[in-house]
Amino acid sequence: MGLWISLRAVSLNNDQMAGYLDRIGAGKILLDRTPLSYDWIPSTLVGRDDALSQLASIFSQISNPSISCKSVVTGPVGSGKTVLTQVFSNDLKRHLDGKRKIIHTHVNCRNHPSGSQVLQQIALSLDERHPERGLSPGEVIQSIRRFLNARDAHMLLVLDEVDVMIRRDSSDIIYRLLRIDEGKDESGTISIILVSQDPSLLRLFEPAIISRLGASNRVDLGPYNEAELRDIALQRSEASCLKGSVGDDVISKVARYASNTGDARMVIELLEAAVIRAEGEGRSNVLVHDVRPSEMRSSSLEPNLVDDLPDHQKLILLGICRRLKKVDTISSGDALKLYHVVCEEFGHKPRGYTTFWKHMKSLETMGMIESRTDSATKGRGRTQHITMSNMAPGVLESRLSSVLLIE
Repeated sequence: MGLWISLRAVSLNNDQMAGYLDRIGAGKILLDRTPLSYDWIPSTLVGRDDALSQLASIFSQISNPSISCKSVVTGPVGSGKTVLTQVFSNDLKRHLDGKRKIIHTHVNCRNHPSGSQVLQQIALSLDERHPERGLSPGEVIQSIRRFLNARDAHMLLVLDEVDVMIRRDSSDIIYRLLRIDEGKDESGTISIILVSQDPSLLRLFEPAIISRLGASNRVDLGPYNEAELRDIALQRSEASCLKGSVGDDVISKVARYASNTGDARMVIELLEAAVIRAEGEGRSNVLVHDVRPSEMRSSSLEPNLVDDLPDHQKLILLGICRRLKKVDTISSGDALKLYHVVCEEFGHKPRGYTTFWKHMKSLETMGMIESRTDSATKGRGRTQHITMSNMAPGVLESRLSSVLLIE
């Protein structure tokens, strides 16, 4: 009898433990989470018809086997640069099917920030058995060329966040790729699209590269307006959620909040958070009050924004990042002490208190740090508490250290 009671208790406990798993696969709203990710590529692009038309004009001769095209796409965070090039590449491949074989290769230079790494990624996209070591850049480029010519194929190469590679390494690889057919019998091997959020990207190049790229072959994207953000929210919700589970009032509120920045990624974040919140409460529809702007995040900033900061702003930010990896906030006094430590580490003479505060205010104005003023915990007066919600302190620390070492 005692054994039976014991076994029954174990069975009940197991049932209770497994019960929480019943929610898996039983979503009442979400059908497919993929469209709520940054990497999802829609079949049609919202709000970028003019940009697609510009790219089509720049690539108007691409059907000619001897022609290579070049373009530069710039725009702020969340303006749809990457998805624009992905949609254009997919549409171009379909349009030229049977006329010219297009191989689309996309390399993110933040993930592969040196010229040799970029070349290796291009080669591996064509042949996964390509040797990773032992070849010079020139040999890798000719290997890429031979592969494409042997298959009568043309590569459409997209180098995303290309400014990261240029600042860390150089623009030599881009120059070599632009000259890949020079002195050869065949031509038209690679077309290139360079993508960056830096509007002054061309200034990083020497005149020889600018002339080959063509100064007029630029597509500059601006932030999305509220109507476009609404269309993006609607497109994503229809692709990811059950019909009727996300109403127009929800879509409008998401777009309204995101319109302050024009950042499509905020639309995706707000929509996903609202859906998850509604499902977590067991509902089959998203309500307006499920859409809540994050208290800790008003917009996202890319780490490469720190590259062009004055040295002492970089030093201040590095000290703050090191501490914010471990705690949520630090005091202004701690920030000053950390700044002095970092200055000593990198061989800089610290600026005075007034200049330090001017730099702090500049960093806050740019949205890289936030501060609030509270009563001091000891003695009289007020103290400022600093936090960072628009950037990841750990990622930023690594980047700042690398940039300061190079300098």
